[in-house]
Amino acid sequence: MVKWAGWLILLIGLGHTIGGLVLTAPDHADAWFSRGLWGEDLAAMSPAHGAYWLAFGSFGPPQVVIGLMVLWLDRRGMIPPPFIAWILAINAVLCGVIFGPAPWPVDLISAGLLLTAARRSARSRRLQPTAAKAPAAPVAADE
Repeated sequence: MVKWAGWLILLIGLGHTIGGLVLTAPDHADAWFSRGLWGEDLAAMSPAHGAYWLAFGSFGPPQVVIGLMVLWLDRRGMIPPPFIAWILAINAVLCGVIFGPAPWPVDLISAGLLLTAARRSARSRRLQPTAAKAPAAPVAADE
């Protein structure tokens, strides 16, 4: 489950970042790399500024990092902490409410997989028998 979640998170992050770059970089890279956005009014966002937020400034690059981190943890047999799944789920719901149709349901699936893996891991830890404590060595009494 963790591996599937990691790959889904990575796929969405890469898709958003690469898609944003393919759609916007050819027309706006010159403005990006010539400091054309410096000091620009965010409220009156230019097309070059909007293109930046679609590509580099989006949640895509951090989502790539999260996906890689989840895969890294999985390869080491570790379950990611549930807060990662909760933050991913909350962000997906907000994006769905605010922006509308998008691939945010895939993030909800990823979050569900991570939460299920965390719950199963916690349950298996609770069910594992604890090692019986060895009796303490007798203490010799001073005579």
